[in-house]
Amino acid sequence: MSQPTQTPTESSNEEQGPLTNWVDSAIKNPKKVYRAMFATVAIFFLFTTLFPLYWLTMIAFSDGNRVSEGVGLLPTGFDPSSFVEIFQQVPFHLYMFNSLVFATLTTIFVLLIASLAGYAFGRLQFRGKRPMMLGVLVISFFPPAAFFIPLFQLFNQQISFLGITPPELYSTPGGVVIPLSAVFLPLAIFILTTFYGQIPDGLEDAARIEGTTRLGALFRVIIPLSAPGVATAGILTFIAVYNEFFFSFLMTGAAAQDWAPIVDGIISYRSQFQVRYDLMAAASIVAVLPVATLVVIAQEKIVSGLTSGALKE
Repeated sequence: MSQPTQTPTESSNEEQGPLTNWVDSAIKNPKKVYRAMFATVAIFFLFTTLFPLYWLTMIAFSDGNRVSEGVGLLPTGFDPSSFVEIFQQVPFHLYMFNSLVFATLTTIFVLLIASLAGYAFGRLQFRGKRPMMLGVLVISFFPPAAFFIPLFQLFNQQISFLGITPPELYSTPGGVVIPLSAVFLPLAIFILTTFYGQIPDGLEDAARIEGTTRLGALFRVIIPLSAPGVATAGILTFIAVYNEFFFSFLMTGAAAQDWAPIVDGIISYRSQFQVRYDLMAAASIVAVLPVATLVVIAQEKIVSGLTSGALKE
């Protein structure tokens, strides 16, 4: 009895193997690759971002007396009172206010200085431009804690420069805003330099012909057309300073609670004999809300800036 013969295509597919066959089918039908990539990214995003946030929410809504027993996919005894108790145990609203003040002042200062520096690096030609830009970026590689000891002595009036003693800034917003501005300034300068360098020279020249100075052209032409870059630099700076704990905690003093950051408020629910995980989880969720709101608003501004601020030569 004769055996059925295989076609050349079927025999070659068996010899190539499943991986090669999948690559060939993906080339013929790229939608399979797109669906596989989307599924992979979605699963990774769910497990690394949304699931931890969901787990944090389950702890926050669980009964504080039963959290130590373990929390599953559903809260252990539904108890939303922890969102009210976080403001009763400690003045958590003051901790949030302190971090918002640090982040807002630092963002304003960084955007102002970075705009001037970005304009110089992105639109002007001068000697030593690249080495100076490289030197600015090198500063961003240093952690804020590396500058704590000299800044601690400086802000406590233990060091004088040219016979001038600086004001005492320790345990004040200035002791946090000034150093953090210097740390996060290089990244903002790099972002704004890239965006400012893409603005056509004709737009600035037209403003200069009308009698506008370079500074006026920067704030009236360059910055509005670079709204996505300005928003991106502002968001990254705000979030980084808002979440920063180690340096801001040391510069405000371990015993001084007047300007303690928000993370210090979260860990204050831990005592010597008890750790209120439900309150820490609830405080973390409340602390995320201002940043989440800012990101949603900024995303809309970035999209509108990309569409309405399109440039044509």
